[in-house]
Amino acid sequence: MDVQRDPTLRVTLMPRDTNRHGTIFGGIIMSHIDLAGAIEARKSCGPLNFVTVALDHVVFHKPVFLGDVVSLYTETLKVGRTSVTTRVIVEATRADSQETVRVTEADVVYVAVDKDWKPVPVR
Repeated sequence: MDVQRDPTLRVTLMPRDTNRHGTIFGGIIMSHIDLAGAIEARKSCGPLNFVTVALDHVVFHKPVFLGDVVSLYTETLKVGRTSVTTRVIVEATRADSQETVRVTEADVVYVAVDKDWKPVPVR
């Protein structure tokens, strides 16, 4: 995302998030993607309860290292009758060089549900 704007979510990754190679587990990144995408869904469609139904086109471009500051930027791609699709772009600012690189991106689909877990209209 080339436009200067605030990230939806920003985290610093810690030793508990690393694998034996010293890089951050992909599942940790995916967890943050899910959180950021859900924030975007609520921002776009209101205070509904959203459940994740799909992570699509998850691409890991570069590794994330211990101490990197990870920023997740979101946008709404599509709003359906009961669903919303968000795009999440993940950038890491390297702890040592302060260089910022795109590390991951994904599209996430959420469905709004009621208290009985039945889909409800988002608009």
